Amino acid sequence: MTEIKKVGVIGAGQMGNGIAQVAAVAGFDVIMSDISQEALDAGWAVILKSLGKLLSKERIDQDTHDAAIARITRTLSLEEAAQTDLVVEAATEREAIKFEIFKQLDAAALEHTILASNTSSISITRIGAVTQRPDKVIGMHFMNPVPIMKLVEIIRGLPTSDETYEAVNAAAEKMGKTTVLAQDYAGFIVNRILMPMINEAVYALMEGVGSVEDIDAAMKLGTNQPMGPLTLADFIGLDTCLAIMNVLHDNLGDSKYRACPLLRKYVDAGWLGRKSGRGFYDYNK
Repeated sequence: MTEIKKVGVIGAGQMGNGIAQVAAVAGFDVIMSDISQEALDAGWAVILKSLGKLLSKERIDQDTHDAAIARITRTLSLEEAAQTDLVVEAATEREAIKFEIFKQLDAAALEHTILASNTSSISITRIGAVTQRPDKVIGMHFMNPVPIMKLVEIIRGLPTSDETYEAVNAAAEKMGKTTVLAQDYAGFIVNRILMPMINEAVYALMEGVGSVEDIDAAMKLGTNQPMGPLTLADFIGLDTCLAIMNVLHDNLGDSKYRACPLLRKYVDAGWLGRKSGRGFYDYNK
């Protein structure tokens, strides 16, 4: 089995910087890459703030804090991040973008390098097919926020080898995560169930069944969820929710996965949730 010591992370955004952080805290050397210095700097600032908060709450000690920071290298070079044992792609949830990244990674990576995607819905088999190493391509879907959430969904494509699965499963467990194995169907386990619930909450809002606040309160108190579905949609990003619903609908062909027209309208308006300052709630107040 491939021993993973060095991890590359493609993307320094919300998911990428979280993956880089948990990998570094777990003792992996990390190379975090993005296409702009601004994005790298922003991701690095989030990591420093998050580690500082963990230190102040005594969830990690000073040595762990300092060692994690020292283990993370930042670069604008995808090729440099590919010179690792495991690369985790955490780019935008768009099939064309991921295909292009995996083609580049496949060309630049070492022969033994495992290529993982943090995709929340896109077929791992299709991603692997654009490479010359489909047996070494796998899904590694972290939950947001990565440093807090315990779950990693591992998704095997049709050609993914047992050795690849075992190495990635071991790496996830070393990061302190609990893993589940999902089959390579659109949305996997979590988003196959979660996104239709969020979409139905948007339909309930559109049809006047309840207000934003009442829908969220009903689901929080009535089903013991930590946050309501519309709050959660704002946290995830409405554009991401729409992209996942489109993948579910396109791949499974069932009308029950049709994205709510109100969700499309919010995305068209640029009301994407917390990251844009406005979604189902207004965060500029």
